[in-house]
Amino acid sequence: MIAFGDWWLFSLRAVKGIAQRAFGSRDFLRLSVEVGTNSVSVVAITGMFIGMVLAVQAYGQFHTIGLETSLGAVIHISVVRELGPVLAAVMLAGRVGSAMAAELATMRVTEQLDALACLGVDPVKYLAGPRLLAALFLLPLLTVLADVMGLLGSSLICLHVYNIDSFHYWRHTREFVKVWDVMVGLGKAFVFGGVLSLIACHRGFNSRPGAEGVGRAATEAFVVAFVAILMIDFVLAMLANTVYALVWPPTNAKVV
Repeated sequence: MIAFGDWWLFSLRAVKGIAQRAFGSRDFLRLSVEVGTNSVSVVAITGMFIGMVLAVQAYGQFHTIGLETSLGAVIHISVVRELGPVLAAVMLAGRVGSAMAAELATMRVTEQLDALACLGVDPVKYLAGPRLLAALFLLPLLTVLADVMGLLGSSLICLHVYNIDSFHYWRHTREFVKVWDVMVGLGKAFVFGGVLSLIACHRGFNSRPGAEGVGRAATEAFVVAFVAILMIDFVLAMLANTVYALVWPPTNAKVV
């Protein structure tokens, strides 16, 4: 509980750094390139192959009961609401979160953070603030990329490998994948981006001395962020379903 409280205080300082503009635009742009542009390829490849794997695994089950045309609705809503934001966040936690933690841990070990404090600069606001802002902005965009590539991959397998009727495939997609589902996925990505960046920065700032401490900080950043993403995804999924049921009561619509 003490560590959790310390993380919250750390997070508030980072948010204040964004509000007070405690960092320069050049630092933010550099981090945006690192978080966003350099992550495009891995997120795109992951999204496409997840969509393809879903199509391959689900086709056999749906084909046996004659509902293969409903794969468009099932796969696409799964990608948009769950797999897209979660996988994009996990990839970012592994590729960028660990790097953030290692970089800040190295600065801690070499006493660069102490030097900033001696110069009257709050190191949390100056260093964690732009990393938080970059993750908040760019993870939703990466999620859109993962969603699009997942839909392309699943559609390629369903329509051109298994020769599912394209009219009914896309009709079910239009009927069951709504704007609400897209917004839920993007909202999850926004939360995931903030959480994983704050966890990575917090682990880096609290690194143990030496090279072992830097490696341990990078490992802990990914592991803790991964577990946090799954836990938060469960909470947000329950919340989104509850809100949807209250605003739009369920009907008896069926996939045929």
